[in-house]
Amino acid sequence: MKRIWLLPLTGGLLFAQPRVDNVLEKMVPPGATSLVGARMDEIRNTDFYKEMVEQRKLPQVDEFARETGFDPRRDVRELLFVTTKTGGVLLARGNFKVDLTTTDFKPVRHGVYTVRVSGTNGFCILDKTLAVAGDIPSVNAALDEWTRGSHMAAQPLLSHAKQIDGADPFWGVSTGFAGFIADNMPRAASGIDFSKIFRGLEDTWFEATFAGGFKGMVHGATATDQDAINLRDTAKGMIGFGRLSVPENQPEMLKLWDGFSVAQEGRSVAIDVDIPQNLVDRLIHMFDAATGGRGRGFSGRAGRGR
Repeated sequence: MKRIWLLPLTGGLLFAQPRVDNVLEKMVPPGATSLVGARMDEIRNTDFYKEMVEQRKLPQVDEFARETGFDPRRDVRELLFVTTKTGGVLLARGNFKVDLTTTDFKPVRHGVYTVRVSGTNGFCILDKTLAVAGDIPSVNAALDEWTRGSHMAAQPLLSHAKQIDGADPFWGVSTGFAGFIADNMPRAASGIDFSKIFRGLEDTWFEATFAGGFKGMVHGATATDQDAINLRDTAKGMIGFGRLSVPENQPEMLKLWDGFSVAQEGRSVAIDVDIPQNLVDRLIHMFDAATGGRGRGFSGRAGRGR
């Protein structure tokens, strides 16, 4: 993972972009404002995932798995979350053998597909490898794009993500504000709220990998150079406060905070996180201590553009 955005641009510099399943890419509805992708078949094999998910009790997921025979922790290969004008839609590839007769969702026909509806949300299993879920207008828009669209709606966003390392299994890009990160960022045990930083960024992208620890970067732009300087100083101040909040009997936490760094150039701001594997459990516990092990949870209000 390289901070390419700080390197001088030359005619020979080639950029990558996130690898996206070619079927999921064709289902992105027109007017999408952000994409968040996760290659679960890669993430699931990491120690980070095993500690974050496999070793934790998730009653709602367990109940859903028992009722339907489908366990998203096991049966999903790749996810693509898309924010739309009406909310958001989750596109998934995997192995879907769902017993639809046991669900309370009402079947509603949309074109050649059946959408299972409950209130304002629903899902559709297109075939044994493809599924879509979200608010009803977004689900219908994804189905329409798949059946008769141009299949090009994802390209404007992916063109903003050419600096993302294609090897990283978790990534996101938004033409609006960094709402996905801000809305789903837990507080640290010291009370530091990093979401305040991300709400100051727009035209953002992020990437992360969990192999051998946790490495990630968030990059974004501000309205002015001075805004970027202020945001950089705020982020550095929070990291400094985190170091000062480390108890004397936990010196290893200082090394954890050393894994956070901030850089700024013009209107661009980048936040790096590089936590070695032996400190990953400390990172998880630091956020758990502030949230009672629950985290903020996924809000589904990912970064709508403005």
